[in-house]
Amino acid sequence: MVLSSVLGFPRIGANREIKKAVEAYWAGKATAEDLTKAAADVRKVNWTNLKNRNVDLIPSGDFSLYDHVLDHSAAFNVIPKRYTGLDLSPLDIYFAMGRGRQAAGVDVPACEMKKWFDSNYHYVVPELSEQTEFKLLYNKALREYDEAKGLGISTRPVILGPISYLALGKAAKEASANFQPVSLLPKLLPVYKQLLSELKAAGVDSVQVDEPVLLVSVSPRIVLTTYFARLDSNINFISKLPIAGLHVDLVRAPGQLDDVLEAIKPTNIVLSLGLVSGRNIWKCDFATAVKQGQKAVAALGEDRVIVATSSSLLHTPVSLASEKKLTPEQKDWFSFALEKAAEVATIAALLSGSQDSKIAAAYEANIASIAKRREFEHTSDDAVRKRVASVTSDMYNRRSPFATRKETQAKHLDLPKFPTTTIGSFPQTKEIRNARAKLGKSEITEAEYEDFIKKEIETVVRFQEKIGLDILVHGEPERNDMVQYFGEQLNGFVFTQNGWVQSYGSRYVRPPIIVSDVSRSAPMTVRWSSYAQSLTKKPMKGMLTGPVTILNWSFPRDDVSRKLQSQQLALALRDEVIDLEKAGISVIQVDEPAIREGLPLRRADWNEYLEWAVDTFKLATAGVTDATQTHSHFCYSDFGDIFTSIQRLDADVISIEFSKSDMKLLHTFQQFGYSNQIGPGVYDIHSPRVPSEEEIKERIKTTLTIIPADLMFVNPVGCSSTLFESALTSVGRIAV
Repeated sequence: MVLSSVLGFPRIGANREIKKAVEAYWAGKATAEDLTKAAADVRKVNWTNLKNRNVDLIPSGDFSLYDHVLDHSAAFNVIPKRYTGLDLSPLDIYFAMGRGRQAAGVDVPACEMKKWFDSNYHYVVPELSEQTEFKLLYNKALREYDEAKGLGISTRPVILGPISYLALGKAAKEASANFQPVSLLPKLLPVYKQLLSELKAAGVDSVQVDEPVLLVSVSPRIVLTTYFARLDSNINFISKLPIAGLHVDLVRAPGQLDDVLEAIKPTNIVLSLGLVSGRNIWKCDFATAVKQGQKAVAALGEDRVIVATSSSLLHTPVSLASEKKLTPEQKDWFSFALEKAAEVATIAALLSGSQDSKIAAAYEANIASIAKRREFEHTSDDAVRKRVASVTSDMYNRRSPFATRKETQAKHLDLPKFPTTTIGSFPQTKEIRNARAKLGKSEITEAEYEDFIKKEIETVVRFQEKIGLDILVHGEPERNDMVQYFGEQLNGFVFTQNGWVQSYGSRYVRPPIIVSDVSRSAPMTVRWSSYAQSLTKKPMKGMLTGPVTILNWSFPRDDVSRKLQSQQLALALRDEVIDLEKAGISVIQVDEPAIREGLPLRRADWNEYLEWAVDTFKLATAGVTDATQTHSHFCYSDFGDIFTSIQRLDADVISIEFSKSDMKLLHTFQQFGYSNQIGPGVYDIHSPRVPSEEEIKERIKTTLTIIPADLMFVNPVGCSSTLFESALTSVGRIAV
């Protein structure tokens, strides 16, 4: 019989219960026991829901209060010394590593965060050195397996493999110059041996190991899990490993199936087929999935085939059940985590030859649904398509090289040495959220809401003038999210009410969904930027989200290329940039924090992606005169591998995360150089910790050893922190 499998499930709760519980604990309004109970309640609901949808292999151990890589570090004793000896509980040490801590005499920064492969999920980076002493402080996988077993639910534990864990880590400050984290593999494997031995002793039959792992004879059966890309020649190596099963992503790389089947057919390896997307929200095409599954069954037999999600469902919302505002047609297009669980069970039943009338009815309903969606997809906006086709090469380039623009902008903007600015949005306060909610409920009029927004903007402008910033922002009180706000004003998007996914920690987002060709009907930001500029004589930045980030932080279409979608977004944003300039906005920031995360996992595919990603940013920004200064912002990414592409963006000023990564990007700039202006982020706004003025000064001094003074701006790492104003005041005082 063909089994069904889900590789992982959203841990946020159907109504964001974990966010609420975690933030209540941070605020001192809930105890550790309260938080533990909330977590157990969500796990119980998740396991029960998957069991009720007839999933055979239900994951356990994939839950996390903050981040699964951080869980691994905490369990394996990879805890930097700065978090020890502070009289903190293990739970508080865990959260301090994730977000920093500044309370009751404790002042420690957070660990670095990075993007999880090519997703918008952030993981907490392990800090490793020759002095790292791995030991199993607790077996999280075993705890949650036993917890599910106590509920009468059989699960398959999920763990992050040792090679992947080390590869995701970084050299700690105390590490030697040539230290490589993977060199710790011999020290780490005995801890995995202990973990797997404990699982086997508890009766665990098989374990899902995400990414490659070296095996030991005492372990339960290992299912090696790969996703987000094709195996290519690695299948020849993997097929010789002593593993019980192999999972491959056939959503991202359907063409690899034949090579995988050929390589593992002579072995006893069970093949897990990733047929249902774990990254997007479109309903699975059963006909296509069944055809792929039948090929595998014909080659291997039913007992060696598992139908699974392509990856963990961490990246999808929990359920469509609470979506009341989507039209029936739109709702029929989509499948969230619980619906995807039902899909894998249905496909497995079909491949097993089920005679159940409900299974047959589900198949027929799916065929009809997919046909209706394909009919909708075939309708396109001819004007948008023709405009993309008419783009010329000169539309990608500014009128003059940077050196000429820099001189023109210096005369036009008259900025001092080390100009100060902030990345964009001020905190979305309780008052702002309440006003937006009242407008939605018609408890206040549109005019009353706009008066409130004007007052908020003026407050932000006066604050920035008071502390002496040079380029101001309007604070974005009118915006709900840096992607959703634009999607709501563009043609081609739809939105959910409760489609939350985790970005990092307790930060959840509701990605918009691109369903058709994208275009702009009217200016989106000009009104509020113009109003803010009318309040001050200092330059006011227009604030936009770039085309690649809007694409990567949305659920994109799967019937047309990402390149085409990005080009359409770029043209819409190009119109907005030009309109901002016409309205008197001389500094325009187009943020692209997601450009690095969009890189394919395989380096052979990088050039194609980077070419269109950079080109669409340039298409969006190149329509202005030399006097207009363009900015862009990047965060939480490694840029060494794509530095030439960052240079090719040709933004007048870029802002990059420097504070949380131990200023290591300085070495990249030292190696490659950078000809345009740069604003290194001098503090991390995603942490509740506010750095001292002395810390900020030291970071600026260090930066000046690499970056020429005439190219340097001063700003934070990101935006929206609740402690933003106090830290920003420090920046203002230092710069003046």
